[in-house]
Amino acid sequence: MPPFQESSALFTRRQFFGRSALGLGTAALATLLGREAGAATGPSRRFGGLPALPHFAPRAKRVIYLYQNGAPSHVDLFDHKPKLRELHGVQIPDSVVGGRRFSTMTGGQTARPLLGAIANFSRHGRCGAWVSDFLPRTAEIVDDLCFIKSMHTEAVNHAPAITFFLTGSEMAGRPSLGAWLSYGLGSETDNLPAFVVMTSRDKEESCGQIFYDFYWGSGFLPTKYQGVAFRGRGDPVLYLSNPAGLSREVRRGLLDDLAQLNEIKRDDFGDPEITTRIAQYEMAYRMQASVPELTDLSRESETTLAMYGPEVRRQGTYAYNCLMARRLAERGVRFIQVMHAGWDQHRNLNSQLRIQCQDTDAPSAALVRDLKQRGLLDDTLVIWGGEFGRTPFLQGKIEEVKQWGRDHHPYVFSLWMAGGGVRPGLTHGASDEFGFKPIEGKVHVHDFQATILHLLGVDHERLTYKFQGRNFRLTDVHGQVVREVLA
Repeated sequence: MPPFQESSALFTRRQFFGRSALGLGTAALATLLGREAGAATGPSRRFGGLPALPHFAPRAKRVIYLYQNGAPSHVDLFDHKPKLRELHGVQIPDSVVGGRRFSTMTGGQTARPLLGAIANFSRHGRCGAWVSDFLPRTAEIVDDLCFIKSMHTEAVNHAPAITFFLTGSEMAGRPSLGAWLSYGLGSETDNLPAFVVMTSRDKEESCGQIFYDFYWGSGFLPTKYQGVAFRGRGDPVLYLSNPAGLSREVRRGLLDDLAQLNEIKRDDFGDPEITTRIAQYEMAYRMQASVPELTDLSRESETTLAMYGPEVRRQGTYAYNCLMARRLAERGVRFIQVMHAGWDQHRNLNSQLRIQCQDTDAPSAALVRDLKQRGLLDDTLVIWGGEFGRTPFLQGKIEEVKQWGRDHHPYVFSLWMAGGGVRPGLTHGASDEFGFKPIEGKVHVHDFQATILHLLGVDHERLTYKFQGRNFRLTDVHGQVVREVLA
């Protein structure tokens, strides 16, 4: 007999009630008081989460992660390197490459000519940040942004690198960042999930990146903490609409009866996933009322809609998802993960990078502006970035201009943050003259994760979950808060 079943079989009814009656009563009372307090105090309410969290006063209440799948080219967008243009077509020195590994697409390529940025750079704002001309709207908000130009990671291929950023491990199976925050901090609403995910891709479908469910999975945490993926067409979540002839009152009665049956099974088997299933049914019922209001854009002003760009009215686009992110944030959702694929320019850098920037530039900047003008940016952390950067040298042949591209580059890359307690108008860290490796203020993925948790009032070393005899955490056994970026 498995140990869990044996323990349950030997645990008598008298022992159960003797040991747990006080705990169950306290938990029930805490839940009731929590809901009453939430109703009384408005925005400060919290549903779920661990009682000991936050560990200290948070600077951010929520996160919107604009994840750019495929890896934006840092040397073409944010990391201005005149040396690349000066030495355009010249072989990158072996002393710089130093035997480092790349993907199989350039792993055996002996000719590695340096490739100058395909767009011009200019300084912007009071802070004088360098931004590519491909991102004019982002350039307008640089004084609200905090750039990190010394990020580095370990994975050299997309899925492991994305998984590493979002879960702290290159192998699938660990809880994602949003799941950790849902587990630890709960949500400010009980009408929507604490963790929502939306995906989109470039219109040309030039990038073959796949959105795997484990990018927003709960790993070994109970599954009620996993992200709820909103669909790009039709009802955002399946089965939100009742079948014809089934009223909301009848649905309520069915759920009540089903909950009683599930509770019987839970008492028989002690399976915590049954509790998750009950909670999911209840959340789905509440979402039947909250989601239609969430997705109704009729009250958005034309000025706001225009700011996000012409694609904002089309469900499933990056612009639409950015607007939905703002609406979810103002309704109390803790973690909003907006993932957009299309940045993997191996053979189409000259054509596709500009298009990708046109699709994402205005919506990303509009989200920051929109949050700021509504007073939400101060306590909302917005993150924009991918899983790694792109090589400063060319993938392919220098004479085949139409097929210029850049390979994966984990050794240094750039991302930006806004709001939520980070220093606006700051550029942290720097890469060498080729944009090949960090030389100042190095920031590893685990450091970045620790910093995000810190901004939310969480000590990354203390948010743990015991699994298979070990206390796991998002940052594994690594990570230091990057205090230089804190406001």
